[in-house]
Amino acid sequence: MLGLDPGSHHTGYAVVEPGSRPNDFRLLAAGTIHAPAKKPLNTRLLAIFEKLTQIIGRTSPVEMAVEGIFTYKNARTALILGHARGVALLASSLSGLEVFEYTPTSVKKALVGNGRATKEQVRAMTIQILGKPLDLGLDATDALALAITHLNTRKINAMLERCK
Repeated sequence: MLGLDPGSHHTGYAVVEPGSRPNDFRLLAAGTIHAPAKKPLNTRLLAIFEKLTQIIGRTSPVEMAVEGIFTYKNARTALILGHARGVALLASSLSGLEVFEYTPTSVKKALVGNGRATKEQVRAMTIQILGKPLDLGLDATDALALAITHLNTRKINAMLERCK
C-alpha cells in the first residue's frame, strides 16, 4: 500500500504492508520527493513523476491512497496541487495501482480522533501506531497516515462484509 501526500515542491510517500495483528503495520519505505527548487512547474512535475515511478517499481504496491481534492482559498494553489495529483495519478495508473482517495479531515479523524488535528498530532499518532521513532518529515508522515487509514478502512470493510 502506497500512501501519497502530493505537492508541487514536496511529495510525501510511505509504502506500508499490514501485519498479522490488528493495528500492526510494517513500514517498507518512506520519504519525501523534493522537486527541484526554483524550476518551472513542468520540470518539477516531471521530477515527481520519475521518482514516484521508481518508488513504485522498487516497492511493488498494488494500491495507492492519496489525498482527495478539497477546497483552497487560493485558486492558483489548488490548480498547482491538482497538477501534482494528476502526475501521481498517472504514475499509479501506468503501474496498475488501484487508487483510493481520502480527505485530510477523514484521515485525521480516523487516526487521531479529531478532524482538525495538527500535522504534529498526526505524526505523533503514526509513531505510536508503528511503535518506533520515525525520522520522517511531515509530508512523509501524512503519506504514512493515508496508508494506515486505508489499510484500517479495508480491514473494517472486510469485517463488515463477513457479517452480512
